[in-house]
Amino acid sequence: MAETRRKSRANAIVWGILGLLILSLGGFGISNFGGTTRNVAELGGQEITVDDYARAFQAEQRRIEAQTGQSLTAQQMEAFGLDRTVLERLLSSAALDEEARRVGVSVGDAEVARQIRETPAFQGISGEFDREGYAQALRFSGLTERDYEAEIRADAARAILGAAVSEGVPAPEAQAALMSSWAAETRDVVVARVTMDDLAGGAPVPTDAELAAFFEENGARFETPETRAVTYAAAIPEEVAATVEIEEERLRDLYEERADEYRQPRRVLAERLAFANTEAAQEAMDRIASDEAAFDALVEERGLTLADVDQGELSEADLPGPAAEALFALEEPGVAGPVETDLGPAIYRVNAILDPTETPFEDVRDDLAAELTLDVARRRIDAIRDDVDDLLAGGATLEELAQETELTLGTLDWTEEGREGLSAYEEVREAVTEMQEGDFPELLELSDGGLVALRIDAVTAPEIPPLDAIRGEVTEAWTAEATARALSERAEALAEAPAADAAETPTLVEGLSRDARGTDLPPAVAEAAFAAEEGVIRAVAGDAEAAFVLRVQAVNDAPADDPEVSALTEALADQMRDQIAADILDAYGTALREAAGYSIDSQAVQAVRAQIGG
Repeated sequence: MAETRRKSRANAIVWGILGLLILSLGGFGISNFGGTTRNVAELGGQEITVDDYARAFQAEQRRIEAQTGQSLTAQQMEAFGLDRTVLERLLSSAALDEEARRVGVSVGDAEVARQIRETPAFQGISGEFDREGYAQALRFSGLTERDYEAEIRADAARAILGAAVSEGVPAPEAQAALMSSWAAETRDVVVARVTMDDLAGGAPVPTDAELAAFFEENGARFETPETRAVTYAAAIPEEVAATVEIEEERLRDLYEERADEYRQPRRVLAERLAFANTEAAQEAMDRIASDEAAFDALVEERGLTLADVDQGELSEADLPGPAAEALFALEEPGVAGPVETDLGPAIYRVNAILDPTETPFEDVRDDLAAELTLDVARRRIDAIRDDVDDLLAGGATLEELAQETELTLGTLDWTEEGREGLSAYEEVREAVTEMQEGDFPELLELSDGGLVALRIDAVTAPEIPPLDAIRGEVTEAWTAEATARALSERAEALAEAPAADAAETPTLVEGLSRDARGTDLPPAVAEAAFAAEEGVIRAVAGDAEAAFVLRVQAVNDAPADDPEVSALTEALADQMRDQIAADILDAYGTALREAAGYSIDSQAVQAVRAQIGG
């Protein structure tokens, strides 16, 4: 049953914030939820589709895996409440979308195109926008160009709303100064290392009984991971590209097609200030010529910033005739005008004149060859897709597939931790995890345009080997723990009897920071030094290499005039201001969401989670 929230009738706007979530590109093939269900939630005039929710859910899974190295199943996500977090983010985004629609906030096609062109994922080897790569990336992600461009437009509108709501948040400078002073304190510390030389009997040696007891207690540490023996037939673009030969003439043709990239005409770096009429523009030029006012002052008088009037790099072709003639008549940087532009009369300030440049074919030949061979490889792989599908549907084995197509046969011993070769592909990891012995191979499309079909030949469950099989590994672990314990005990004894000498001569470490930066001391030593009072002797546990004994000789306050401290204060103030602004935006998004009213289709939500599985 759908959950429905009543619309809030509050008259006052409740300030708040939404941590804007730009859904990362991530494919999700999802269908047949039953009936005509296509939305998991609705808010005002906005719909959150099953695909929107699935992509956001999987993006959150990937984010957590990237941060922690652990992948969570849909059931684990639900147990931790992360599924609800994803849905609430989408609802808050939808609330901002609805508010942007209501007040008429949007961006034009030119801004959408600019953001897409500047997205690194859509740029080719040359660094320029790759139209075909863009379309292919969206296809792999399960998005149409129309949907993705609408998403870019919505993101930009939400950013505009967010900036308006959180504008003017002051930086808490006093709090930042207090924190930076605390962080910049140092200690002068006398430190002695306690090493193996301080142990009368040398390194501990386990008896058979001690080793057996240790293994019994810590057996799980030596468990082998589940291993899956996998046979695959794959076509990887980079591998296929190595067999592709590109004619020199074709490389030169591509170079000529991109002449605008490699041959730059004379250009200028300029700023433009437009006026209502020619008289006002001429008056501004006269003031500049008489040194009555500088260009910067004229910009400021108009309530603008230099960023508002910046035109970037301009060639003659980028300018209307009169402006091009005036600007390129200058032999050195200066002010030109007034000239007619599409905004009316304007004056320009040229800040730099850039000479024509040309990148020779030889300098980019290898890059062009790499790009073309990879493109040809992807096309060749794409051309055999249907044939491979037909062969698999007809019952062909992977071995037969490799004989009759360009796919290469191979094997791998797959583990959850493996991230090399074919195991580096997320699509392969997910498929191998879900497959069982005896499952019929299916064709997978890889993120880089490759194809692969997999077969599970055997699954070896996790197991704890017998002690005799890993005695050396267990002995090493026991020795490390026992040695670290013995060194810590010796350090404690030395701390209690200051007259006793450690084998290593104590050293004075001046200006020890809280993170022990610039020293070879572990963080635990710095932590102990900052927790101890001046003159106090303390022992610090270490590892199998060393423990430590220290005495704080001096406590040093942060220097008030240190540029690094000032920079840290400024950075902390900016960070705290941004966090306050984020909190404001979050409350605003929540208020909009509650005011608009929304409904959630719980059955559709559960269907998506069930299909994601894992």
